[in-house]
Amino acid sequence: MKNFRLMAMWIVPALLTVAAHAQPGTVKQIAPGVWFREGEQDIAQSNNVIIEMKDYLIVVDANYPDGARRVIEAAKKLSPKPIKYVIDSHADPDHAYGNVIFTRIGATTIAYAAALDDIRRNEPKFWKQAAGWRKDVAELNLPGPEPPKMTYKDSPYVISDSTRRVELYNFGFGHTRADTFVFLPKEKIVCTGDAAVNGPYNDPKHSNMGNWPNEIRGALKLGPKIVLPGHGVPGGKEVLEGQIRFFAALHTAVQEAINRGQTLDQIVTLKNGNPVSTSLQLSPDLMDKYVFHGPDLKLWQSTRFATQVRNTYEEIKQGKPWGIIADGV
Repeated sequence: MKNFRLMAMWIVPALLTVAAHAQPGTVKQIAPGVWFREGEQDIAQSNNVIIEMKDYLIVVDANYPDGARRVIEAAKKLSPKPIKYVIDSHADPDHAYGNVIFTRIGATTIAYAAALDDIRRNEPKFWKQAAGWRKDVAELNLPGPEPPKMTYKDSPYVISDSTRRVELYNFGFGHTRADTFVFLPKEKIVCTGDAAVNGPYNDPKHSNMGNWPNEIRGALKLGPKIVLPGHGVPGGKEVLEGQIRFFAALHTAVQEAINRGQTLDQIVTLKNGNPVSTSLQLSPDLMDKYVFHGPDLKLWQSTRFATQVRNTYEEIKQGKPWGIIADGV
């Protein structure tokens, strides 16, 4: 009990320091043997987590190829132990395209089984698109992304040794069909991938908008004290709670618009079939936290909230997840 109290006293101040001062490309210790690397958003990198076991390291998310190399270099500075496992939180490019970089150094990549379906459904289309604008993808000269070497179906999938227990959970179709939450029960740390982010980073292109908050509730029931998101800085359980509030408010706002008889083109402006803006607004605190603002936004940033509104609208009207509507299956 005394050791647990000492660890808790260490973790909380450390978390506050990381949340307040984290910078892209930096590595911060979250707990003994657990490090958080904040990805460089300007080059579309995801966050990563490095977990030390007795004889090896585990990395959460493979990132893009360039991000994978940066994580490998960071891990070498932290520990002489090899990277044995890399857990893909889902199959999106910025979380899985670096798989091949890790397997080339002997690591085994792991994901929820549905990730293989997502890859078959979306690739090599996305890979070829990425190769057109990312040198790190193009220079690999591969026909498509490398799928995870191992998959799991039952939650939790456990990796453990005499020093630490790591649990992998899938809580259903939310951000994607294949979301994995990585939970460290002793430290009460959860790594969420993009299923829960800290800021305006929710990507809805393969999502189940209506069920997305439910998968986050599944992670919340684990009782985490520290949340390490796929994008944005670390925080506490308020990261999960804030995401649930956002999605619930979004669904309510769209449902109310439908109840008023408003059509999609009355609340979302489309250009060439793609959302570019929306007249819907949520509460100021949610808009400030989860919606991009400013005159110098990239196209994907300026249109993301409108896309979330469109996807939610179509889900409600068609009675099925946006990911199924968009993918046709």
